[in-house]
Amino acid sequence: MTGAGTDKTRPMIAGGPAIVLVRPQLAVNIGMCARAMANFGLDDLRLVAPREGWPRHDEHRETAYAAAAGASHLLDGAKVFATLEEAVADLNYVWATTARERGQGKRVSPPAIAMSESASKIASGEKHGILFGPERTGLNNDDVALADGIVTFPVNPAYASLNLAQAVLLTGYDYFRASQGDALPFVLPDRSPPAEREAIVSFFAFFEKALEERDFFRPISKKPLMQRNLRNMFHRMQLTRQDVRTLWGVVVRLTEGPRLTIQTRKRTGPKQTPKKVREPEA
Repeated sequence: MTGAGTDKTRPMIAGGPAIVLVRPQLAVNIGMCARAMANFGLDDLRLVAPREGWPRHDEHRETAYAAAAGASHLLDGAKVFATLEEAVADLNYVWATTARERGQGKRVSPPAIAMSESASKIASGEKHGILFGPERTGLNNDDVALADGIVTFPVNPAYASLNLAQAVLLTGYDYFRASQGDALPFVLPDRSPPAEREAIVSFFAFFEKALEERDFFRPISKKPLMQRNLRNMFHRMQLTRQDVRTLWGVVVRLTEGPRLTIQTRKRTGPKQTPKKVREPEA
């Protein structure tokens, strides 16, 4: 299963810190973590003593791969370790994620600062990793003792527990921003050029004439004020050339009624054809 934002024609960003899931309990959460990693270009998934083993070959395999939503390559390439020491042996710097103060005298950073530092160090050739604990209890003190620093999230202190995949997602987001910048995957498409004042004024004249013919400006003493209000409404829209053409066509159709087809003209005759108001080309 893939999501609506998946585009396999574009190059896959990869790299970043290792995501180390310590004693993960649920296959579905491993799948969701893989999806979060793929969102932000992380490709090193490490599993330490998963509770029910890995890779899965039972009924939970389909659940895990469905939760990964197309990031199955990360599940297929996940490295499995018996101990945390083995999982972090090749890393130069390790962050531990926790919502609780551990009294270990380690530096504590929010993910934005921690991941900015890691992005810089990884770019220079270092290998970094981030530890995430079991879903129910989080990392224990011995796990945290193996880390160089602590990452904690600025959340509601009365409810600081995060879902495992959410924690991976938030950390991955800050790493991606630090390493790739804030460029968005798409931007507002080019609009039609701004309308020239002459076109806007001509539209106002046509529009106001149609309103006047239908007794819109009442009482007549307030006509100048009503005209200014209407014009200012349109000016605030910053009309484009296409906007003016479209609005002109809308007013024409409202004043003339439906377009007459050739068959309708033959049935009604030329005398019933309403007076044609010239529309700008669309």
